[in-house]
Amino acid sequence: MAAVLGLIAGSYEQIAFGYRVTTDEKEWTATADFTHHAHTASISAAAASERFVVTGSKDETIQLYDMKKRTEHGALLQHDGTITCLEFYGTSHLLSGGEDGLICVWGTKKWECLKSFKAHQGHVTSLSVHPSGKLALSVGTDKTLRTWNLISGRSAFIKNIKQNAHIVRWSPDGDKYVAVVNDTVTIYDLETASVTWEKRHGCVSLRLMKPE
Repeated sequence: MAAVLGLIAGSYEQIAFGYRVTTDEKEWTATADFTHHAHTASISAAAASERFVVTGSKDETIQLYDMKKRTEHGALLQHDGTITCLEFYGTSHLLSGGEDGLICVWGTKKWECLKSFKAHQGHVTSLSVHPSGKLALSVGTDKTLRTWNLISGRSAFIKNIKQNAHIVRWSPDGDKYVAVVNDTVTIYDLETASVTWEKRHGCVSLRLMKPE
């Protein structure tokens, strides 16, 4: 039985494209769903929840698009620099990171900034919310990987790494996390912070973790 997925793509031309992708065992078929000229500069990050698509840009704004009403839903203004990463936690919260080193926590009910904190001395390059919603990971151009208590907005753990990581993700059950530095993928145990697996790949652009 075929399944239908939503695919969001941001472009250098400032436009967000939405596609409906039908999947079956033999092939995937994509059909155009919507386009949204969201920004005044190239799009640098995107995320989606059940209802909203959000895009971040070099114009320093986060634009909201309501998929249910098929209309713009406003803009979020808190960062002073390019938006580098966006991630929803369920339907209740959105986290954003930027070149200003800030991480912002947004409530989606009123689309207000509930908390913002200086996460890195350089850019925030990637972030990930723990399945519990209480913790987050971030990596930045200051060569650190940080664990955050989202309740207090304070750093719970800081790990120095040799080079700047560009991807960080929790495992689905939250007991491990993965960091990608250039062509090297490293998996860490949350409790001990020890390396459980590491491998070099020619190119790493996707970040998927699934239970064994």
